[in-house]
Amino acid sequence: MVWYDSVGILELIIKGAIIGVIASAGMGPVGVLCIQRTLNKGRWYGFVTGLGAALSDFIYALIVGLGMSFVTDFIKDERNHFYLQIIGSIVLLIFGVISYRSNPVKNVREGGSKHQGTLFHNGWTAFLITLSNPLIIFIFTTCFALFTFVIPEHPIEVGLGFAGILGGAIAFWYVLTLCIDKLRHRFTLKTIVTINHIMGIIVVLIALYMLIGTVTDLYSLPSIEDVHR
Repeated sequence: MVWYDSVGILELIIKGAIIGVIASAGMGPVGVLCIQRTLNKGRWYGFVTGLGAALSDFIYALIVGLGMSFVTDFIKDERNHFYLQIIGSIVLLIFGVISYRSNPVKNVREGGSKHQGTLFHNGWTAFLITLSNPLIIFIFTTCFALFTFVIPEHPIEVGLGFAGILGGAIAFWYVLTLCIDKLRHRFTLKTIVTINHIMGIIVVLIALYMLIGTVTDLYSLPSIEDVHR
């Protein structure tokens, strides 16, 4: 019996939600597009833009998850699992710093297009834009390895965990568009930069928590010996 035989459904759902937020947090082209559409067209146009991005991210998450069997074999060794979490934490930390330092408004037009189109069209275009960025695969690979997310012999639990990814991403876009809609009269390009900084800080804090927790053994899952006691 290995440590992941006692995996909890709620734990995987929470991990999935965190991964979904991390994947959505980088204020890239779709994030800026979501903000622009919320300001120019209305909250629900911005939200369906986020939904399109979330669906694309979910597809990439499934692709990565189906190819992660080699990682689950690798982390059966506790030492490999420890080093993998350390590396994953550092990579996530770098991602957060890069996200914080990036300039999401570099190519933004303050006015933006006011042509509404249909809700479906807005969601579809966001889906295609996100799908055209395969670098998200790298983020999911890192997060899955770091959170020990893909666990063999637990298809139902992992399936609910993937639902958590989609739910976390949708919740992120819902809250973002809600805040933008409520604060639209105070919204400027500087506000976009501030949001980007906040998202970057959140990712950095998660990475630091995982890194410190791994090193101090506060976050590590039960060892083989603990399971057999």
